[in-house]
Amino acid sequence: MNFSNETRLKEIAVSSPAAAQILEETGVDYCCGGDRSLHDGCAEARISAEEILARLNARGEPARPEDANWMSAPPGELTEHIRQKHHEYVREAIPRVNALLEKVKAKHGARHPEIAAIEGLFHRLGQEMIGHMQKEEIILFPYIERLERTKNGAATLERPFFQSVRYPIQMMMNEHDAAGNLAKQIRQASSAYTPPGRRLPELPAAV
Repeated sequence: MNFSNETRLKEIAVSSPAAAQILEETGVDYCCGGDRSLHDGCAEARISAEEILARLNARGEPARPEDANWMSAPPGELTEHIRQKHHEYVREAIPRVNALLEKVKAKHGARHPEIAAIEGLFHRLGQEMIGHMQKEEIILFPYIERLERTKNGAATLERPFFQSVRYPIQMMMNEHDAAGNLAKQIRQASSAYTPPGRRLPELPAAV
């Protein structure tokens, strides 16, 4: 799939993990700003859209099964992939990053007060992510999988307490936005994850 300045960021992100990684590496927000065009996302990130387009359109075809286009995968395969690939990683990463932040703050916090702010933001982010994943695994994903089995004639569907699957999906989207905002604050507090002494002067706002 080739992209243009008008391609929506969420379409780029779901096309392949490699494409999503390019957006992540360059600071283009496809989570909270997924409905925006690549042009608008790059303008906010203060990066050249042409440079991102060149990288996106030059990437190779997926080489591993996990790099498949999940837009065409059955819902049950997608939910299981999210559990095993992403949720397990997040659960392992949160305590590891918390421990590293505590260590860095103890050694450098007196000279760099922004570290304490980053630690507090990440702690909030970690708590939100754990609660969010639990809701997906206990409520949303099982219902999606049951919908699929019902469609295939392998199960019957009873009306859930949340009445329509739209409601938990909307809640998950709202929580994605909240987590994205916390991640954005961490990025700002860390000057785009730049170590002290290497930080560039503030760029003028994009026109």
